[in-house]
Amino acid sequence: MTSTLFITGATSGFGEACARRFARAGWSLVLTGRRAARLQALSDELSALTDVHTLELDVRDRHGMEQAIATLPTKFDKLRGLINNAGLALGTDPAPKCNLDDWDTMVDTNIKGLLYSTRLLLPRLIAHGRGAGIVNLGSIAGTWPYPGSHVYGATKAFVRQFSLNLRNDLVGTGVRVTNIEPGLCESEFSLVRFGGDQAKYDATYAGAEAIQPEDIAETIHWVLEQPPHININSLELMPVSQTWAGFSIDRSAK
Repeated sequence: MTSTLFITGATSGFGEACARRFARAGWSLVLTGRRAARLQALSDELSALTDVHTLELDVRDRHGMEQAIATLPTKFDKLRGLINNAGLALGTDPAPKCNLDDWDTMVDTNIKGLLYSTRLLLPRLIAHGRGAGIVNLGSIAGTWPYPGSHVYGATKAFVRQFSLNLRNDLVGTGVRVTNIEPGLCESEFSLVRFGGDQAKYDATYAGAEAIQPEDIAETIHWVLEQPPHININSLELMPVSQTWAGFSIDRSAK
């Protein structure tokens, strides 16, 4: 049976790296993204290795997701895997200075977009049964707080708990659920978060030997290729250069 994988947010970062890794492994791919030109370029590149179907859409668009998934070509109909990668962080300011529109966008993408793709694709994953798997991209921010994380970290805490709850609901179906929680990773994700500030991006990663998208792709490939009786519940990854911050103390007497 051909293994088919659905990846959201496949036009950059982890999603793009996963598309390449799984194409090399012979999986058929359904790739989603908002940038048509990037999707087409990736499809052209990977079609030499495997079957690729692209969907230009935004995971926040429930109607668009419903239509696209309902009309998947027959050869991509039964899925073995789903990687819920689409997500973002916007800004690093403390909560009192944040833009509510940014908070809405993070909630709509990181939570609601993930819910739409998961619920709409569950019947196809269940139809595959034993060996199928869902991989959700969480973050260490879902467990460990830091200044400026506020809503982003809260959305990833949702992803963490939803992954655990979903696994309970899927017992007996053979469908596995994993939450991947990366630490410092170098990708376009951070450039978006910094509003395109290249200098801030460069300073963040200078000398850090951060995790690369290819590292995460390799990890996810390992997760989905585990024997079907094994479920990796969650996996937290950090570069060796990163560790947990100390507790913050305000020493200004008021």
